[in-house]
Amino acid sequence: MSLLIPRRTVLRGLGTAISLPLLEAMLPLNAIAQSVRPRTTRVAFMFVPNGIDMENWTPGYEGMLGDLPPILQPLADLRSKINVLTGLTQHNAFALGDGPGDHARSTATWLTGVHIKKTAGSDIRAGISADQVAALHLGKQTRFPSLEIGCERGAIAGDCDSGYSCAYSSNISWRGEATPNAKEVNPRLVFERLFGTGAGEDAESRMRREQYRMSILDLVSEDASKLRNQLGQRDQRKLDEYLTGVREVERRLQKIETQQMKEVLAGAPRPTGVPSDFGEHIRLMGDMMVLAFQADLTRVCTFMYANDGSNRPYPTIGVSDGHHDMSHHGKNPEKLAKKQRIDRFHTEQLAYVLKKLDSVKELDGSLLDHSMIVYGAGISDGDRHNHDDLPILVAGGAAGTLKTGRHIKYPNHTPMNNLFLSMLDRVGCPMDKLGDSTGKLQGLF
Repeated sequence: MSLLIPRRTVLRGLGTAISLPLLEAMLPLNAIAQSVRPRTTRVAFMFVPNGIDMENWTPGYEGMLGDLPPILQPLADLRSKINVLTGLTQHNAFALGDGPGDHARSTATWLTGVHIKKTAGSDIRAGISADQVAALHLGKQTRFPSLEIGCERGAIAGDCDSGYSCAYSSNISWRGEATPNAKEVNPRLVFERLFGTGAGEDAESRMRREQYRMSILDLVSEDASKLRNQLGQRDQRKLDEYLTGVREVERRLQKIETQQMKEVLAGAPRPTGVPSDFGEHIRLMGDMMVLAFQADLTRVCTFMYANDGSNRPYPTIGVSDGHHDMSHHGKNPEKLAKKQRIDRFHTEQLAYVLKKLDSVKELDGSLLDHSMIVYGAGISDGDRHNHDDLPILVAGGAAGTLKTGRHIKYPNHTPMNNLFLSMLDRVGCPMDKLGDSTGKLQGLF
């Protein structure tokens, strides 16, 4: 029989501390017997740039999801755990008299619903974003109120889009109207924040670990062995699965860094720590988001695949042209085919992350069942730069309160912030208004 251990138990050793997932040994016996649901739901917002090929994204029917259109097909195995929403709009991302700059507006407005001030100077003005409203409530109970990650660096000053500050096009998370939350794009720095120095490891221990190529888990091995001896079989298996996940991410980081150092020795520029393989970059970041949720390090995350307006090429899928260029397809069949390939690639990475969430088992379901994951863009058709009928997908069951497996059509121009109001209500943070919201979204929960 395992002993009851504190919920905030951590593995300690040589100046570091690693948080643990929720174990049965942390719950009273009556909670296990009754399969009590977790009290919290994790929320994440995953942003893709330059719109999506809507014809090959939107299901041609309403109701229960059956055959999925080409861009959504990578999610076929998860169709029972997702909802596709159409008709949602960020009205304040339109020009409204401010002229060009849709990429900047689409990014800064996506989670705020606020019409941003057109300026390339320091006098930026947006509004608090939905993730940060959630973080103000949920963040009091976790080490990190929120986690902001991405795969493309962004500036915080200068003109990045027709007179709009780079701060707008680089950030979807805003603590306040003049304070964006900068995202971290280096996987190693995210890992160290979650499991290394950021979790209490002192500089000397980190230097020693890097010098001898030690795993972060080597530092806590003794404490882990002692804890394992106090756990039942199911908890032992859960602990091993979690630590294996941490170690797997660490190995992948070390492999990337070793390869980059070889390239430096061969005359290449000093590495940035960012994987050259874009898919691996997304997957690494996604894995760390999953681990952060699993260990309850945070319950709120924003994840930007790239900044809106990004012109990144995708050579690994045979697209050497820039993404932004292909989004301005002008109905050209060749460009549309390449755009569709990029959009599907993005969905494949989403499927990877969602399957990881679904593979983590909790007391009465999976981590995905106890999450709400919003995926989508701030532009609908990249060629038109429109912000109505946005491509939006919501995955996860919100601890059994979200009805999934459906395509739900709302009247076009329904405020997207109505969705956020409904989500905030589900995590115990009811609000009357956010941005341009007009009320809660009906028919979803």
